[in-house]
Amino acid sequence: MASPDRLDARALACVGVALVTWSSAYASIAYALAAFTPGEVALARLSIASLCFALLLAVKRVPLPARSDWPQLALLGVIGLTVYHLCLNYAETRIASGTASILISLVPAATAAWSAIWLRERLSARTLMGLGVALLGVVLVVLASGKQVRFEPMAALVLISVLASAIYFVGLKPLFARNSTLGVTAFGFFAGTLGSLPFGLHLPQAVAAAPWPAIAALLWLGIAPTFIGYIAWNVAIHRSSASQVSSFIYFSPPIAVLIGWVWLGERPGPLTLVGGVVTVAGVVLANTKRRARPTPPAVVPCES
Repeated sequence: MASPDRLDARALACVGVALVTWSSAYASIAYALAAFTPGEVALARLSIASLCFALLLAVKRVPLPARSDWPQLALLGVIGLTVYHLCLNYAETRIASGTASILISLVPAATAAWSAIWLRERLSARTLMGLGVALLGVVLVVLASGKQVRFEPMAALVLISVLASAIYFVGLKPLFARNSTLGVTAFGFFAGTLGSLPFGLHLPQAVAAAPWPAIAALLWLGIAPTFIGYIAWNVAIHRSSASQVSSFIYFSPPIAVLIGWVWLGERPGPLTLVGGVVTVAGVVLANTKRRARPTPPAVVPCES
């Protein structure tokens, strides 16, 4: 399926909304995990988002995807939402946040590789170079954040999240061509919520005993990063290539640093700023096309 070579204004706006809301999830997750288990956080987040989707579908009268697509979409929802959130939540209870950030930043590369295999999207040398430069910038940002960076076996769960996210983003692309973006996104969340149900069976009791800040964190996670963020992201993927849009995930760590600077007063150091600039440069490089050289006009021989 053909995709535009460059992101239009609407796609870029959707990417921006998704990145800002997703970057705000770090503080919310930290609050929530203090009062809930990783499985309960995943179930609550997906359930709140699913309720929002159900209300939106009813108000806008958006039809669900074609029944022939239900099995594929249900599988993608479980992989890309249930597996992703469960693995990431469990991993963040054991590994350093810097380690998780570095590993999650492999999503664009994994998405680009899966897109090339599954959707036959061609990856230019410039795109591959840009992804590598952006990843280097992310590493600089995380290493300069003052957090301890160490690797341990639990990090493998984050790698599973990376793979699940790549499969989800690329798998949805063909479904958008024959169904509404909202219907596809909502159905995936319904399936993801059902998949996470066995891991959060005691969520009602946990909510009853939890303090209000932790409950507010769950509400924010379900509405902003999950409901709004995923709609914006899937609209962007619908309007462009999955590999191209996913390269913007590299912006998430620098945005998180900026939020921490404004909200928590955590001023970034020089190395953090350098890493942010490198990240931006890598994303720009991955999303620009080399201009074709103009073909010289043919020389018409003069008749003598």
